[in-house]
Amino acid sequence: MKLLSVNIGRPRPNPWKGLSLTGIDKRPVDGPVAVTAPGPKGTGAVGLAGDRVYDVKHHGGFDQAVYAYAREDLDGWEAELGRTLANGVFGENLTTLGLDVNGALIGERWRIGPDVVLEVSCARIPCATFQGWLEREGWIKQFTHAARPGAYLRVIEPGEIRAADPVQVVHRPHHDVTVALVFRAMTLEPQLLPRLLVADALPEEEKELARRRTTA
Repeated sequence: MKLLSVNIGRPRPNPWKGLSLTGIDKRPVDGPVAVTAPGPKGTGAVGLAGDRVYDVKHHGGFDQAVYAYAREDLDGWEAELGRTLANGVFGENLTTLGLDVNGALIGERWRIGPDVVLEVSCARIPCATFQGWLEREGWIKQFTHAARPGAYLRVIEPGEIRAADPVQVVHRPHHDVTVALVFRAMTLEPQLLPRLLVADALPEEEKELARRRTTA
């Protein structure tokens, strides 16, 4: 398991969401990239130096510090969409190889290179910017039905990462709540929401949704 690339966003206009800019246009970079905890949501800060988000209400902060997507899933989308998909094109900071990103458990921890430890926190939910960026009508629906969302991670131990760094799963919690399960519960299968409450590392916003469903 390793990183194929570390991807940093290039600011570009965002005509799809009523915002002036978006950081979804992420490209692989050479050399080491510093990784630190960004602080709470609302500032635009993320975990990788040189990157940021512009939809500060919905993105960034502790629980969405880093976004990872598997190269194997990009390859599957290439076959389905009939187009080449470069590393970073889904807006991911980390393009991985050999790692089951969607099967990762909430609270699972990855050591990347010698220093950095990240913790799986939640699933990526698609938005109008993502659909507009890929220039594909109906993309949100297609992406949602596939349930291959990729994972957001929080920074547990800071440091530097670079392409080709090994990835090691150093902790797996004792529950069955995967990234894919969270995504399904948050989108098309809300009846699954009560199952999420056993995942202590789930962000509070998702826990609150699950609690409301449980007590309804």
